[in-house]
Amino acid sequence: MDLVGQSFGVVKLTTGSGLAYDFAIPRRDRKVALGHKGFTVEFDADITPQEAASRRDFTLNALMFDPRRGEVLDFFGGQADLHARVLRHTSGAFVEDPLRVLRGMQFAARFNLQAAPETIALCRSIKATYAELALERVRDEWFKWAAKSVVPSVGLRFLADTEWLEHFPEIAALRGTPQDPEWHPEGDVFTHTAHCCDALVKVPEWQAADEESRITWMLAVLAHDFGKPAVTHEAMRDGRMRIVSPGHEEGGVEPALKFLERIHSPHAIRDRVLPLVANHLAHLQPVTDRAVRRLAKRLEPETIAGLCVIVTADHSGRPPKPAGVPESVKKLRAKAEELRVQDSAPKPILQGRHLVAAGMKPGKEFKTILHDAFDAQLEGQFGDLEGAQEWLGQRIAPRRDAML
Repeated sequence: MDLVGQSFGVVKLTTGSGLAYDFAIPRRDRKVALGHKGFTVEFDADITPQEAASRRDFTLNALMFDPRRGEVLDFFGGQADLHARVLRHTSGAFVEDPLRVLRGMQFAARFNLQAAPETIALCRSIKATYAELALERVRDEWFKWAAKSVVPSVGLRFLADTEWLEHFPEIAALRGTPQDPEWHPEGDVFTHTAHCCDALVKVPEWQAADEESRITWMLAVLAHDFGKPAVTHEAMRDGRMRIVSPGHEEGGVEPALKFLERIHSPHAIRDRVLPLVANHLAHLQPVTDRAVRRLAKRLEPETIAGLCVIVTADHSGRPPKPAGVPESVKKLRAKAEELRVQDSAPKPILQGRHLVAAGMKPGKEFKTILHDAFDAQLEGQFGDLEGAQEWLGQRIAPRRDAML
């Protein structure tokens, strides 16, 4: 049993089976200043259940259960909202903590809820209070959306409806950015991205992944077309005008980084998301040994297996075009498995100790030779230690000859 946030009087009980329960000690809290810490809290054993419930964010979270009487206490219509899958704020106290809007975003996505019109309007009325939020709290809500969503697009549209999408300009820029209807009959880039996020949660690899990978892959899918707004234009292709977005993969890296910094994402997540954004069209290139080895290296610390998940979601986010794993991904995955680089990048075969064993003295030349050796390895000039030593022998042979 742990005390969580002593000023808020929350006791967390974790059972032996891993279930966690939060118990809030009866209290009265009052907003007195900006920010999530700007509350005065007074513990009060005499507070009524209805008054306590009125401070909850949404009606479905204001439900209580009396274990002695075996009945549900429902003061604000939470059961009806739950059955109707409606997300509705409990009371006017909702506006005192703007984080509740982002909680609404991830609740809507996790449980496929539609926000009540009056709740949308209330959230819209407090959009200027976003600046009060600590970045860590913003990150936590986005990560819950990324890791636990059932219908991620519902959360994104909640942000759009409440106008809180303005606080995330990299996503907001996707709205209205057109796409060629032949390849993207679903609509603009925002619509496509929403469909891709929904497709991702149906991919078996995402469902079976650890939490960090689910977060990484969802954020990568969210950001994969962040580069399109800056480069999309009409151009003549195949004898007719088409909508094109050349270079949007690499162009998406910078806005993706800005978004990840905006939500205070840790470097472990950033370092995996960015190469996925930059390489999400790599499957369209010829699948050769050389190309796949180099792709695995570019993706590090992410993997080709992870990239295949992203590409599958991207491909499946274009209704009414059929969803599924594209043939290019199947070929890429097969080649990566053949080369044993599907789950990790190639590691340099030739090491400094091999240069020493060949009679070389450590020095600045080591770095150049090892770099060139690894490049040759990626090019397929050798694939084992014997081949690496043969390559080294040829590399240093001219120097030996000059010494004779």
